[in-house]
Amino acid sequence: MATIGIDQDVVTLVNVFTVSPERQQQLVDLLVEATRKVMNRLPGYVSANIHRSLDGTKVVNYAQWRRAEDFEAMLQDAAAQVHMQAASQVATSIEPHLYQVVFTDQA
Repeated sequence: MATIGIDQDVVTLVNVFTVSPERQQQLVDLLVEATRKVMNRLPGYVSANIHRSLDGTKVVNYAQWRRAEDFEAMLQDAAAQVHMQAASQVATSIEPHLYQVVFTDQA
């Protein structure tokens, strides 16, 4: 389960995909499939959340990994690479970055 908090010992991947509106659902489906079939079985995986923009042009993957090294190892995994390649064929741009949560607030 994804928990967003400064006390969580994880790194967060925020990956923003730009996509044409007619391909947005295809990309969502690819990312969900990759998560269910590959990512959630890899060492260090914590959670993934897929978001789609209301205008149809963006898909965001908010994922948590135990350590940056676990994320880097995923990038080298052959099965993960197959799914990442498929996503890159659908998206017009991909912007992945690792983050550390430094502040949260809620009502």
